[in-house]
Formats: sequence, C-alpha cells, structure tokens
Amino acid sequence: MENKIDKRDRAAQFRLRLARAMEDQHISQSALARRIGVDRSTVSQLLTDAGARLPNAHVVGSCAAALGVSADWLLSLSDRPESAAELLAGSLTVTEAPRALVDERIFEWHQEAAGYKIRYVPATLPDMLKTRAVLEWEYAPHLGRTADQAIGASADRLTWMRSAQSDYEIAMPLYEIYSFAYGTGYYEGLKLQTRLDQIDHLLSLSDQLYPRMRVYLFDAKRLYSAPVTIFGPLLCVFYAGSHYMAFRDRDRIETFTRHFDTLVREADVTARDFPIHLERLRAAISRTG
Repeated sequence: MENKIDKRDRAAQFRLRLARAMEDQHISQSALARRIGVDRSTVSQLLTDAGARLPNAHVVGSCAAALGVSADWLLSLSDRPESAAELLAGSLTVTEAPRALVDERIFEWHQEAAGYKIRYVPATLPDMLKTRAVLEWEYAPHLGRTADQAIGASADRLTWMRSAQSDYEIAMPLYEIYSFAYGTGYYEGLKLQTRLDQIDHLLSLSDQLYPRMRVYLFDAKRLYSAPVTIFGPLLCVFYAGSHYMAFRDRDRIETFTRHFDTLVREADVTARDFPIHLERLRAAISRTG
C-alpha cells in the first residue's frame, strides 16, 4: 500500500470501511452510536460526509473497538482489519511439548515444511541422529514400556528426513558435543562404548547426508541461542521445556533466521570440518578410556 494517500481519498476510504464493518457485524447506526457514546446523527455524518475531514482519534478508536477491527484499517494504514491483539494471537501459538521421542505436532511441522530449508538449534543432540542405545538410555526411564515403539518411530522419522527434499542446517554449541563425548553434564553416566558408537553413527550420517544435512558448532561463550527450529519461511518454533512457542509472522521468522545465520557464519567448526572434529574427539576419549 502507498504510504501517502490524498486526504479526500482517505476520508472516503474511512467511510467505506466503516460501513463495511458495520454491515459485517450487523450493527445499525443507532447501535454503534450507543456503543461509542455519541448521537446517531454523528454516526450518520461519519458515513455520509463527502469532505476530506476525518473524525478525531477518540471516535476512530471507539468505532474500531466497537466493531472489532483495527483503527489502522479504518484509516487505510493497514490492509488487515484484525486488531493487533488478534494478529498476534493468530501468529503465535503455544502447545505442550511432552517428554517423548515422537511429538506428532513437531513431525507435522516438518512435513508441512518439506522442500524448504530447516534450521535447527537442538536442546541436546538431535533425537533423529541418536543411536538406539542413546535413545534407550535417555528415554526409557520416562517412557517405560512405550520406549521401543517411540524409538522405532524416531528411526522412521530419520528415514523420512532422508527422503524429504529439505535441507537441514543444525547449529549446536561446542560444549554439547564435548559434554557428550566425555560423558559429563547431561550425559553423565553414559557408557564409553555407547558414546563411541554414537560418534561413529554421526560420522556415518554426516557422510551419507552431506550436503543436505550440515552441522555447525559455535562457541557459546561468544554466541547464545535458545533451542529453536525455523521451518523455511513458514514458521519458527522455540522449545521452552514443557511447551513450544510457534511464530508464523514473516518479520519474526526473518529475525530468527538472521540469528541462526549468524550462528552458522561465526561457527568455530563448519559443516565441512564437523567430521574431523568428531574423529579427534573419538580418538581423545578412546585414549582416556
């Protein structure tokens, strides 16, 4: 929309949009007058005055609130009739994030974004890249008898990812891989052989899936990122532990895409060097036993 509109055209557009909103809401001139606290003749004048004069801000705001539209839309400053609160509600959703391997909502988002580049900052090693032994160690205490089923579904997801036409960029802090390799922090108690097998698995996947899957490691002392997945231009989803926060508005998606691209651009370990980094870690933990 043009930023500059002739005053007479803007006034005419206001009258048209006010009449349209009243018709959509089935509100008469008398009813609108009661809602905004003016005489019926004032509303009639708003609808019929052919001049270039617009009502004051109080009247415009009252009309917008009474009719469930935005003042910007009435004044032709926006093409969206929804209020700011409604736009935000439509662009932001919050859903539960169960402690489970296969979250159907997340999988639906991956399927929706098939063919787009998916940018991913995981909370730990990505589930779809973990070995069965690591998944059992991590999830069996919480999933109980359903662990086998969930682990099988996770393997199916990796199979789907291989066949989908999406590129995956994964950015993780350096300490995540280091902590896993040495079995510290979150990974304390994970057996050495399980860690070695997982590193071998990552090396194999890096070879098989590159360049469609690229893993970068950044220094968390210089850069920080909350766990987030950006599904192309469609949405970005933050992981908050018990819930996901999903944004669909373009400006926020572009903002977080730029944030992710900074992680990639300033990564200490690039996707090409990731296998070399893994091999060095493997050799180091093998020596220390």
